[in-house]
Amino acid sequence: MIQRRHHDESTEGLSPLESLDLDGISGFPQLLEAMKETAFSGRKLGEAYEVMLEMARDEGCDVILTISGAMTVAKQGTIICDMIDRGLVKAVVATGALIAHGLTESIGLTHYRMEQSHSDEELYSRGLNRIYDTVELESNLNQVEQLVRSVLENSTDQEKTWSSAGFCRAVGEALSKQGEGRGILRSAWEQDVPVFIPAFTDSEIGLDFATWAMKNHLEQLEAAPETVTAETALEAVPPYNPFLDLQEYARLAGQAERLGIFTIGGGVPRNWAQQVAPYYEIANQRLSTNWKQPRFHYGVRICPEPVHLGGLSGCTFSEGVSWGKFVPREEGGRFAEVPADATLVFPLLMKAVFDRLDASA
Repeated sequence: MIQRRHHDESTEGLSPLESLDLDGISGFPQLLEAMKETAFSGRKLGEAYEVMLEMARDEGCDVILTISGAMTVAKQGTIICDMIDRGLVKAVVATGALIAHGLTESIGLTHYRMEQSHSDEELYSRGLNRIYDTVELESNLNQVEQLVRSVLENSTDQEKTWSSAGFCRAVGEALSKQGEGRGILRSAWEQDVPVFIPAFTDSEIGLDFATWAMKNHLEQLEAAPETVTAETALEAVPPYNPFLDLQEYARLAGQAERLGIFTIGGGVPRNWAQQVAPYYEIANQRLSTNWKQPRFHYGVRICPEPVHLGGLSGCTFSEGVSWGKFVPREEGGRFAEVPADATLVFPLLMKAVFDRLDASA
């Protein structure tokens, strides 16, 4: 039978917690530093702040920002612009939907609050697309299509095969010239930060790209619209190659002294960005090369998905170690994970990081 000890030595090896005293807090950095000494998700956010700050201060670290979910619809896009403009990220990997919805703000348009008195059938008939508690006007997306079409038609190289990064650069340049508002692609182009959209066709701008290609195809056929079948139009294949993205990103990651990843949500952007280490590993095996495998030294993740569902969005950084994607903690890896809605904690985290970096500048 185990005998329990009831003496002071039973606390050996334990770290004491501290009560959160708001009277002694004068700003966001102090708040998150204090939260690190509390418990539960509050402690995790404090730990994320610590790792994020260390990652931002590491001049030899290239940080990859991966974003999924409707963060631009949720009005978080300006924070992402701030991260890019401050030089905190080396590349962005996102969903196409997130970028498309962000473009509406960049060209001076607006998202609206969803009123509970309206049914989804009514919203559809009025050309209003619901995203949980927010509305995106279909007319907004039509104006985004005009921007996409303008970029494609004004390309100086009509024989060009596009990648998502190349297309995002072209859109970012157009937005910078227009100067109507801030936006992820505008900031990315101005700061020379590539934006990759691995699932490009799973987005409004991907469909815009495809319909532009179909229009060109039908014009070449000189077919009257009333005679065109869907089968004929869908024969058009846009000049797009996703492997251009894969190779550009792999080159970028391979040149880094150290890599960090800051993930909001999960999904395709997270997995696509993380697979660069296994990509190098299997290339070495199959090509008989000896290239340095670019594993992530730092990682911060904000995502509410639980790990027990088995999806990539909820899996831990530790699980990624088993795939060779991350440096183990025993070898210096620094990771923090916050199981929360990003719209709650992302602004708090970045406000604290920005304030601390500004204070030490």
